[in-house]
Amino acid sequence: MIRHLEPDVESIVSGIMQGNRHTLSRAITLVESQRPEHQQKAHEILDRCLAKKSNAIRIGITGSPGAGKSTFIEALGEEIIRQGLTLAVLAIDPSSQQSRGSILGDKARMERLAARKEAFIRPTASSGYLGGTSPKTHEAIVLCEAAGYDVILVETVGVGQSEVLVDTMVDFILLLMLPGSGDELQGIKRGIMEIADAVAITKTDGDQSGIASISKAEFEAALRMLPPKHPFWQPQVILTSAISGTGIGEVWQNISDFFVRMREQNRLQERRSQQLKHLLSTVLEEMLKKEFFAHPEVINTKKQVEQQVLSGELSPFSGATILMEAFNRRG
Repeated sequence: MIRHLEPDVESIVSGIMQGNRHTLSRAITLVESQRPEHQQKAHEILDRCLAKKSNAIRIGITGSPGAGKSTFIEALGEEIIRQGLTLAVLAIDPSSQQSRGSILGDKARMERLAARKEAFIRPTASSGYLGGTSPKTHEAIVLCEAAGYDVILVETVGVGQSEVLVDTMVDFILLLMLPGSGDELQGIKRGIMEIADAVAITKTDGDQSGIASISKAEFEAALRMLPPKHPFWQPQVILTSAISGTGIGEVWQNISDFFVRMREQNRLQERRSQQLKHLLSTVLEEMLKKEFFAHPEVINTKKQVEQQVLSGELSPFSGATILMEAFNRRG
């Protein structure tokens, strides 16, 4: 049997820098792997890729179920490509809580965009991860930027309070809402509405146009009541239709204007520094968690502590303290 040798770090980094999409996909797979030997290789690749400075813009797109995120992204992606830019789409699909598996259907839903050489689409399972993204979304963004993509779009799983995590890794949040969804404002405005840099109301063609205008006014009123996310920017509400193309160019112009302001205010580099700081904390927490549960004393003590907690002999708080003491017993 012929064994294929895995490419070394140098070959992978070189392929990424040259914009090789197959190598980029392979690198993202390495980053997502839980195998220790893959993690070590992935960290070396990421170190090298971070050294390449990028002017790419990062956009997070979220929205309520049925808002047509994939269809909208395809229309927006084609508009971005018409502007002479290249695009990477990191589409996060929900995972089964039982199997952690995912349908990963976004590439199939964006057939036209997937066929464009200027676009790279990577569907990723959320793996039950809270925050609307996957555990390695930020690292995948870094790799896509090193590959030279001008715009990185992150499509989150869907609206929820946990979706705000995407704001720690992108620069602009676009919230997609359906016409007539004003009743949902009370449930979402203190979470995702506070981090939205613009709202696009989708599917506003045909019979929906009247309802859409009412929804636009409701969202504009809600946005005015929230504290400003950026002192130099007032989020707009834009009526759109991915089918007819209505508002798609306006959305892209709004995003472009935002980044002009960010650069004028010298905020973009500051934003990237905050993102790297958050990534450092996230990676450190993940490493500490792995080390904790792999510690021999914790492994030996955990089952007994769990049984005592379940039987009522110990509270979860006391149980956690015992496990921490076991972790601190270094042999």
